[in-house]
Amino acid sequence: VQLVESGGGLVEAGRSLRLSCAPSGVTRKDYAIGWFREAPGKGREPVACISDEDGSTHYGEFVKGRFTIVNDSANKTVYLQMNTLSPEDTGVYYCAVQSPTSVGVSVLCGRSWRSYSDGWGQGIQVTVSS
Repeated sequence: VQLVESGGGLVEAGRSLRLSCAPSGVTRKDYAIGWFREAPGKGREPVACISDEDGSTHYGEFVKGRFTIVNDSANKTVYLQMNTLSPEDTGVYYCAVQSPTSVGVSVLCGRSWRSYSDGWGQGIQVTVSS
């Protein structure tokens, strides 16, 4: 499994960024793509997940309607649209394959997410200045 992230960078607070994740080599059908982040001095946490099977989504509580995850299956790319960014959103963002979807996207993207990770991208830096 390979996942390639792109779209990170430096933005001012209140602005937007769109991250892209291009997965390849995924042989199973019951998986989701998740975005996770690691802020300086903090552990990795789930941001958003989307099922490749049925498009169901789940978001971290801190998102509060600011982010949207979209699966562009035609281009085999998953996007994370991030709006109204704040300095607290600064960190390294990773995309991952999470499976199986039979447990539900909320579980794949919930407290036990570590148990369901099948592969990771290299991560991409997002920095939000105040």
